[in-house]
Amino acid sequence: MTTKNRARASGLVAAYLTALALYLFAGVSAATDSSNERIAELSLQLFSAQGAAKVPVVEELAALNDKSLIPTLVLAMRWTGSNTHVANVLSQLTGQQITTWHDAYKWQERHPEIIPHATYKALKLRFLGNTDERFRTLFDEPYGTRENMRIRLEEVVWGGVQFDGIPSLDNATFLSASEADYLLDTDLVFGIEINGDVRAYPLRIMGWHEMANDVIGGVPVALAYCTLCGSGILYETLTDASDEPLVFGSSGLLFRSNKLMFDRATNSLWNQFSGEPVVGSMVAQDIKLKVRPMAITTWQAWHEQHPDTMVLSLQTGYVRNYGSGVVYQEYFASPDLMFPAFLKDETQALQKDYVFGIRSVASSKAWPLSAFADTPVINDKAGALPLVLVGDADKRTVRAYERNEGEVFFLSPTGDLVSDDMLWVMGENVLVSSDGKQKRARLPGHISYWFAWENFMGVKSELYQP
Repeated sequence: MTTKNRARASGLVAAYLTALALYLFAGVSAATDSSNERIAELSLQLFSAQGAAKVPVVEELAALNDKSLIPTLVLAMRWTGSNTHVANVLSQLTGQQITTWHDAYKWQERHPEIIPHATYKALKLRFLGNTDERFRTLFDEPYGTRENMRIRLEEVVWGGVQFDGIPSLDNATFLSASEADYLLDTDLVFGIEINGDVRAYPLRIMGWHEMANDVIGGVPVALAYCTLCGSGILYETLTDASDEPLVFGSSGLLFRSNKLMFDRATNSLWNQFSGEPVVGSMVAQDIKLKVRPMAITTWQAWHEQHPDTMVLSLQTGYVRNYGSGVVYQEYFASPDLMFPAFLKDETQALQKDYVFGIRSVASSKAWPLSAFADTPVINDKAGALPLVLVGDADKRTVRAYERNEGEVFFLSPTGDLVSDDMLWVMGENVLVSSDGKQKRARLPGHISYWFAWENFMGVKSELYQP
């Protein structure tokens, strides 16, 4: 969704906020004691009172000196425009200067020990439910209890669209490369090859849909693209938990500026970045989607490497401006985040710097895309695993392959990949020696913004330093 449309959606919410507040706490007053009833009353006034009328409300809340009210106040910062009076109470309770909703959310993210007040869940679900009733049902019992969720309800944020409001592309129409005359050479595409089936999904289309469910080379997959965190990840969708492949959509909800996708079989929410269910019946299955190799590159480069590729058609069944560089233009050009997510520091990389990351059970590691500007071939390790990465910062392209211990790859003056006087051919699934006798498997990494990788991988991952 574009910045303009998100702003319009937020404006509509603000316009009828007072009316919603009258309905907001129906049921919350069922709290078992008078103190909870009073908290519910104050919370109602916190959202409905305007101007000076809000002052005595926040003063009474401040006098309680109750840290469990912090999530309620953070929610109020979101829906009442980073109100100064609310910010002052938050500053008092947190011991940190809070001025904006982004400040408040990031403090909350860093403090999982804070358990919301008993009235919070009803408050949060009323807001979500009045936006779209389907949001509320996602957190029904028993799946919506704190102990059964893998994320905290207070960190779930409405992204500005209704449930399934960003339409997925399911078994979309494809063109031959010669028919795809709408593409510019410089347009970026997600390039995929499975069992000889070669596909290109232009980012200028995927930015509007963020999810494509397909079968490529006989393998059911979902291309999950989170525009906010700059990550496109290709998941296999046939799991041990179901006889049929899962089909995914975008829920319209976010977690740490990353989209929460959902499967259409159970309406469980999934973390797009990790490929794991986080809310709903699928959580009990304890599964994680398998990641497949995929590359971002320019249409020109992909077409030259794969002249027989098929290309996503503009005939998607939806009316969108699929022009080059249109979708999310302002966001991609800005160093700022649209929604808050905590980043410990930016001394190693800025929050929206691109990195290429590989994750495994044993270890995970990320490489700044800028590292490939001067060194297109990097021989490195992820944990104990030797690997070689070949990248092009301008095309946002990185492919990673396993290598033998002590094996060193480099580019020859003619641009060929060489190791021990042996030429190698880079495939989408394997690196093959020119004589065909040796092969090195490709590793399924992906590009993302640094803030997302650091936020979700954190201490479990290493960042490459040239």
